[in-house]
Amino acid sequence: MLGLISANVRRRSARTLLTAAGIAVGVAAVVALLALSTGLDNTAAEFAHLGKADLGLFQADAADPAASVLPLSLQQRLARQPEVAQVTPIQLVLGAVGGAPGAIVLGLERDGFAARQLVLIRGTLFSPGRIDVGDQLASQLHLSPGSTLRLDRQRFAVAGVYHTGLSYEDDGAVTTLADAQRLAGRAPGEVTTFAVDLNPRYSTAAAERALRRTFPGVTAIADPGQAVRADPTTALISKAVLMVVVLALIIGSLAVANTMLAALLERRRELALLATIGWSAPQLGLLMLGEALAVSLLGTAVGVGLGLAASEGLPGALGLGGFVVPSLTAWGIGRALIIGMVIGSVGAIYPIWRVTRMRSVVALALT
Repeated sequence: MLGLISANVRRRSARTLLTAAGIAVGVAAVVALLALSTGLDNTAAEFAHLGKADLGLFQADAADPAASVLPLSLQQRLARQPEVAQVTPIQLVLGAVGGAPGAIVLGLERDGFAARQLVLIRGTLFSPGRIDVGDQLASQLHLSPGSTLRLDRQRFAVAGVYHTGLSYEDDGAVTTLADAQRLAGRAPGEVTTFAVDLNPRYSTAAAERALRRTFPGVTAIADPGQAVRADPTTALISKAVLMVVVLALIIGSLAVANTMLAALLERRRELALLATIGWSAPQLGLLMLGEALAVSLLGTAVGVGLGLAASEGLPGALGLGGFVVPSLTAWGIGRALIIGMVIGSVGAIYPIWRVTRMRSVVALALT
């Protein structure tokens, strides 16, 4: 039967390729969005531990963590909390790096613990008017101590190059809190978030509850899953993935059904002969299913390759390059393969129903 399936698929190569192409487009869209969604999830999760903190404090009703606005005056009150061992303010600046619009600039206090976790590879620590750049950004823009980098309309001297192990930090830059506030258009008394190191005597859950209770309007994020749920961009991408999956299933299944029905009508005599020599209705149905799955497998394989290629260009096209690193897991590829096989199976349902009810005498009479 496998040989017959292969021969039938090759015999109508133009129709097979067109159907496979339609499936490939749908699968490619799913793969690309899954890779982008996973990359966004990873980046959002890292926001929970800016500066390698135990948790981050953000404005509760902010559209997303990067849009949070908190008063700098909270720092002293937070430092007096028994749950808090250390606290440092952080100002996020997006889209300011010339040549790398997706890179993030962090505004830090030089004596804060978030600045102390920077491992300087070359040069010195940032200072007013001077920035440190992550090693990945330095490699991308060919920067070294003594170079200059444009942030918005201002030029900053590069004081040093650092590495932290966090992709969004190593793809970004660090400057003083005051310089970052000016770049973000924030008042001197406003910051994006507070990075908090907790007192070891308190559990993370207990500290979160206490901080939320003491500071209304502030949300404490320690669990990466909380950061993902708090970011509307990741939720939007997840909904887009679901929509594309549904559309791919509908359009792909209709394309497969149309192809298999056309093949059924063209091959009535052949199928009738097979029935006459002893092929049972289930065997004929299995033949149609095998051909549908073969076409779907071809389209899915091409779609996965196209999706992987497209996912590399999506962050740049969306202005998220350097901020998001697309990531496609084995489960993501597995889901794409499952979708492709479901397309073939669903598309073959009606043709299978038709062929299993075909009577050889009737079919021969119609030819």
